[in-house]
Amino acid sequence: MEALPSSSGSLAPVHVAIIMDGNGRWAKARGLPRIAGHQRGAEAVRRTLSAAAELGISYLTLYGFSSENWKRPAAEIDDLMQLLRLYLEREINSLHRNGIRLRIIGERHRFSPTIVQLIEEAERLTQGNRRLNLTMALSYGGRGEIAAAARHIAEAAAAGNLNPATVDEAVFAHHLATADMPDPDLVIRTSGEKRISNFLLWQSAYAELVFIDKLWPDFAREDLEQAIREYQARERRYGSTR
Repeated sequence: MEALPSSSGSLAPVHVAIIMDGNGRWAKARGLPRIAGHQRGAEAVRRTLSAAAELGISYLTLYGFSSENWKRPAAEIDDLMQLLRLYLEREINSLHRNGIRLRIIGERHRFSPTIVQLIEEAERLTQGNRRLNLTMALSYGGRGEIAAAARHIAEAAAAGNLNPATVDEAVFAHHLATADMPDPDLVIRTSGEKRISNFLLWQSAYAELVFIDKLWPDFAREDLEQAIREYQARERRYGSTR
């Protein structure tokens, strides 16, 4: 299927990032346990992957689990980790067959050794795929990522491997988890909340933001298409007056 056409002549976004919000509220509204919302959210991930690939999006980054989410009740964390393990075990071959590369950014050392091993195996298996670059932000926080980059630069400077005078935005970005990816053109958040919640803080400096009232488990292809149309209708000036 061809990429989404643009009536304004502007290009489709190369990199779309999505804050997947609303699983818990979706379940609560239906009198279901929170894990039911997360399970339905996983189905929305599958729909979105298929739509993004068909629409010609090259990079898709999904905010699945923040570093702050570790503060949730232990039972919910256990359910989420079980769901993540099942996803990594059951979905990776499908991703590989469909030419999708998977990468995980975030503090993976906080996951169990079993999940870390599954992540590493999935990344190795799919690393040569080019149809769609899927990045999952798990145990991720933008401030923590920036702090880690600053720490790496400081360590390199202290070791004499980096001249502090050469540190500019490009050098700093090279030390981020997304170093080999373009910055997101479009950031979407579901559930009606209008904030970015510590997601890709550096990378989203000039991204277009689209907020959708629908809860993540109900997110569908038409919602992605509408967000892209809204993006295409905007004029991106990057601080200039033209």
